[in-house]
Amino acid sequence: MNGDLDVRSAARETLPTVFGYIGIAMAFGITARANGLSVLEIVLMSMITYAGSVEFVVVSLIVMHAGIGAIVLSAFLVNARAILMSTVIAPYTAHESLWKNIWLGTLLTDETFALGTSKLNYTDRRLSFSWLNTANVMAYVTWAISSGVGGLLGNLIPNPEKYGIGFALVAMFIGLLYLQVVADKSIKLTIQLSVIGIVAVLMYFGMAVMPQNALLLVVALVGCFAGVVMKRVVK
Repeated sequence: MNGDLDVRSAARETLPTVFGYIGIAMAFGITARANGLSVLEIVLMSMITYAGSVEFVVVSLIVMHAGIGAIVLSAFLVNARAILMSTVIAPYTAHESLWKNIWLGTLLTDETFALGTSKLNYTDRRLSFSWLNTANVMAYVTWAISSGVGGLLGNLIPNPEKYGIGFALVAMFIGLLYLQVVADKSIKLTIQLSVIGIVAVLMYFGMAVMPQNALLLVVALVGCFAGVVMKRVVK
């Protein structure tokens, strides 16, 4: 990464993440097709819902014949972290218009959020609409097309679970976490590792007493609070 905030810089810096999107989106398409969704339904879900982890959850709920209320609530709980991510990014795009900020927040994902927060380390804590929008749109288009391709290939892999295709999403999150830790020099490594440890422990023990979707939101909030406290206490 560098300090440029133009379209060309965004395209170059987003490209490695785009390749990751291809694998995960195809994995989703294959899984959804194997569970009875048509290619059109797969593409529409990717374009409208546009949330990798949520889409995997929705497919599993559809297979279980869950009601629309359960599906909507689960989607909200799983992706509620997007509210937190948008809140973090918003101060750096406050100079843009309201509609531009709404558009940026609509297409913001875990991956473009990670790219954006990493970019802040090279730009004197600044972001531009052109840079973040380019990253968002590249990710959006790649996800939609790749999930459709995965849907077309789904008939060739009737049982994708046995190949561990669903782990592709987890693998990308692990990679993004690593990149965030090594790139962000504004927060001490000990604080970052402590927050990661707290989140891991809470998730491990919390799954025994709470539904996973609700637990994800609760742990995200607790992790954010712990990080803020430690950042203020540890000098």
